[in-house]
Amino acid sequence: MGSSVQTKPALSVIHARATLFLHSLAFERVALGIIFLLAAGLRLANLSALGYVNHYYTAAVTSMLQSWHNFFFVAAEPGASVTVDKPPLGLWLQALSAKVLGVNTLSVLLPQILAGMLSIALLYFLVRRSFGSLAGLTAALALAITPVVVAADRNNTIDSTLILILLLSAWAFIRAAESAKLRYLLLGAALVGMGFNVKMLAACLPLPAFVALYFWGAPEKLGPKLGKLALAGLVLLGVSLSWVTLVDLTPTDQRPYIGSSGDNTETSLILGYNGVERLTGLFGRQIGNRSGFPTGNFSPSAPGPQPGFQAGRPAGRSFGANPPANRPGLGIPGSGRNTTQAPVVSGASNVGQVGWLRLFLPPLSKEASWLLPLALLGAVLAAMGARLRWPLAPQHQALVLWGGWLVTAGIFFSIANFFHEYYLSILGAPLAALAGIGAGQLWRLSRQRAHLAAALMLVLSGGTLAYQVYTAQAFVRDVWWLPLAAAFLFASVILLFIGTWWQPQVRFAAAAGAACALLAVLITPGVWSYLTMQYPSTNQSLPAAFDGQTYGPPNRGQLQIDSDLLAYLQTNTTDNTYLMAVPSSMQGSDYVIATGRPVLYLGGFMGIDQVVTPQQLSAMVAGGELRYVYWNTGSDRSEVSAWVAANCTLVPGFETSTRNQGAPDGTALPGNGTAQGMGGFQVGLYQCN
Repeated sequence: MGSSVQTKPALSVIHARATLFLHSLAFERVALGIIFLLAAGLRLANLSALGYVNHYYTAAVTSMLQSWHNFFFVAAEPGASVTVDKPPLGLWLQALSAKVLGVNTLSVLLPQILAGMLSIALLYFLVRRSFGSLAGLTAALALAITPVVVAADRNNTIDSTLILILLLSAWAFIRAAESAKLRYLLLGAALVGMGFNVKMLAACLPLPAFVALYFWGAPEKLGPKLGKLALAGLVLLGVSLSWVTLVDLTPTDQRPYIGSSGDNTETSLILGYNGVERLTGLFGRQIGNRSGFPTGNFSPSAPGPQPGFQAGRPAGRSFGANPPANRPGLGIPGSGRNTTQAPVVSGASNVGQVGWLRLFLPPLSKEASWLLPLALLGAVLAAMGARLRWPLAPQHQALVLWGGWLVTAGIFFSIANFFHEYYLSILGAPLAALAGIGAGQLWRLSRQRAHLAAALMLVLSGGTLAYQVYTAQAFVRDVWWLPLAAAFLFASVILLFIGTWWQPQVRFAAAAGAACALLAVLITPGVWSYLTMQYPSTNQSLPAAFDGQTYGPPNRGQLQIDSDLLAYLQTNTTDNTYLMAVPSSMQGSDYVIATGRPVLYLGGFMGIDQVVTPQQLSAMVAGGELRYVYWNTGSDRSEVSAWVAANCTLVPGFETSTRNQGAPDGTALPGNGTAQGMGGFQVGLYQCN
């Protein structure tokens, strides 16, 4: 009896001290520091496996460092024949980083890695201010270990920069809703406009949630509120279209051709390739009708020589005065950059089939959906956590913000036909925020209705873990970490039973049980993020979460070039501006990185643009700007092919039968198989006179 009496005070002391520590600033700082270390490790480790990452963008950075003209217009190659198919802000940051550190893996990735780390810190702050430290820490950890976010942060595809800007905009709209002050509203609109200058209309996905947050949350009358929103809309348009307007007003003979636009205008790029076509897809098109190659799989697999970057080269000649009459396109609903096929599933660019369950099912479920059940519960608990009133309470404002962002983006990705897996990184922040809110609300509920909270924790953690196992097993045979997750789940059952039903006075046990339940559902996305870091996508143009089958080789991101071809061209083009002309960036980016010299992308990024006409090619050859064209010697009937046949002669020794669809990398088909018989292409180098 005495022992029992002594035990209860001891347990009470332990519980009191544990509770005090868990609510202390010291614990919060330690936990946040651990989260940052984990996030940094996932983003900085194994960078050597990434090589030059997305070669298209790295070649553009190489180009942008050579002149202010190239920098402003985001020229895709040093000759400034064509632009990148994205606005400039994200690539400007990469170019500034490369100006200091040189063109290498770290320099082009550093802006994205820093943006990813800052996004974690900012999300922690935004969630914590309304739902407490536990919610903020959980949200930060969830974002840190979201696999597609890790993949995007480790790539130069600029999505991480966009996400940071959108989170800053979310902060501004939150402050605007709290204070009804115009300056915060205008700041939020301007930040969305800056996001537009990173990735165009993708920045507008959370905009309906931002507007709804202010409309339903700001404590002011309807008239002034609508007036302020209208003014914010003008600011949004002004910032969004500032660079676009300057580019479209520049005469076409004084700037590069606008890549992937179809008619050489940024406006068409916004509304078409980067707009409506993301929803409708690019069906019924044939890449290569103008460029000479049906571009497609481009998978660097062998290292080439290290690049010899040469800064300060002249911009070269600009083109773009003759847009094509009929724009060709893709034969499949994808960009042609993709080479990695996920197991079990199918679909263009590994995005599955259109439908409302798309995000819950493979192949997309491995990207960001691991904590979807917890996030959905967070939305429900946020809705029930306060009485509905006008203007909305902070908890309901958070539901409008994060839930609206998630729903709007979720609807888009459920119905869109043309996007890539890493686009889903924009879902990471709202999913993580709602997951954190769910954890925080469950903790608050446990203080009032402990039995209900414990039951919800067990059901939720068990259901979420089952969903995670189902998702993981769609990609890997052995979910080797499952025993650890199951052990934490089992421990949570025991501890919650002790602290809630058997010995309610031992509340520390209940808290430990809740922590174990949370850890049980965080292990799988954490492991998947580790695998994403350790085994990055074979095609670094399309970063994605670990696909279950990409295990090597470690040099997948290095340059793939034909060293003999490069040596020949370097020797014989000393008096020429261009090293050579190629069908698209897919055949030329590596040569730009390796040499720093202009390489003419005749078809732009994918071969769908007519960057130059045969008449312009003749003028370039006559003027000594261009001497060599690497081209398909097959059955293509484009105008450029006819010009090559009439004006150029094949250089012996560089003919190649290749499956790499036109890449001048020296990859030959095995044995004596012909190009057509082996499903490949006969390509060669032509000298033009």
